[in-house]
Amino acid sequence: MAEDTRALPEDVRAMSFEEALGELEKIVQRLESGRVALEDSIELYTRGSQLRAHCEAKLKDAEARIEKILVAADGSLSAQPLDGDGEK
Repeated sequence: MAEDTRALPEDVRAMSFEEALGELEKIVQRLESGRVALEDSIELYTRGSQLRAHCEAKLKDAEARIEKILVAADGSLSAQPLDGDGEK
């Protein structure tokens, strides 16, 4: 389950998905390099967790807004909210 994004720092909440993902990727690269002191690693991990939660919330919001486009037998199009029940 996604974390409550109200608990995230304001600068993270203000980021777009792309900005947060870009920063998260940089953090992962730094941590994977193995050249970060322990205390800095802990801070980077915390920041990365905040960015991940923000990205997850943004994706969940986008998913909720996606609509399933239906084509009727007469060729007309209609849309309905994606219900996730596997119906095609």
